[in-house]
Amino acid sequence: MTHLSVEKNGPVTTVRFTRPEKKNALDLAMYEAWAAAFEEAATDDAVRVVVLTGSAGIFTAGNDIGDFMRNPPTGESSPVFRVLTAVRTFPKPIVAAVDGPAIGIGTTILLHCDLVIATESARFQLPFVNLALVPEAASSVLLPSLVGMHRAAEWLMLGEAFDARAALVAGLVNRVVTADALEPTAQDLAARLAQKPKEALRLTKKLLRGPTSAQVEQTMRDESALFLERLASAEAMEAFMAFASRKSK
Repeated sequence: MTHLSVEKNGPVTTVRFTRPEKKNALDLAMYEAWAAAFEEAATDDAVRVVVLTGSAGIFTAGNDIGDFMRNPPTGESSPVFRVLTAVRTFPKPIVAAVDGPAIGIGTTILLHCDLVIATESARFQLPFVNLALVPEAASSVLLPSLVGMHRAAEWLMLGEAFDARAALVAGLVNRVVTADALEPTAQDLAARLAQKPKEALRLTKKLLRGPTSAQVEQTMRDESALFLERLASAEAMEAFMAFASRKSK
């Protein structure tokens, strides 16, 4: 079971994390399904917009640490890196709808989405340093560009959670809505985007992302290399074991 659903409704495809009993924590199978969903949608002419969301009041708690320790990424072909590449290069609009926790990749992936809607109870966190790791998804360049160097340093170095209002003020999200309004708002925005001239929309996204695309691609590679290096470090193993120990209590 992949715990990820792909729902097609005309020109809008919704990719949904469906593992609420584990706070939608991402395991290897979910990453594989996520990458495949975006790779397919990128080449499907019938798909005009993708909505990325969670379920049961949860976006995603990030990596399933146990599964991640058993099946760590080993290179650019690993499912997690396939996801990052698929989302980074996705040529069509992506609307993210965030409720509850959005941890690790749950926050960094938003930097590659075009519109981000969050609920009042959304909580974001970039805990990479806490696990003796480094940022991913080119967040070390995209986040300072979006929210400023000092705020990016606070979020990435302290690794503490921040709420939807802070994300809105910083520019990480477009709108904050009630939980009941999240899905309708995201689907309405997606439907409105799907009605726009397709090629004009694609070119507009390309122009918006184009000036930094080479830097983002290279930064993602640099981060990935350091991430893999850090995963094999004694410091990271100690941090992961401490995390697993806390969860088991």
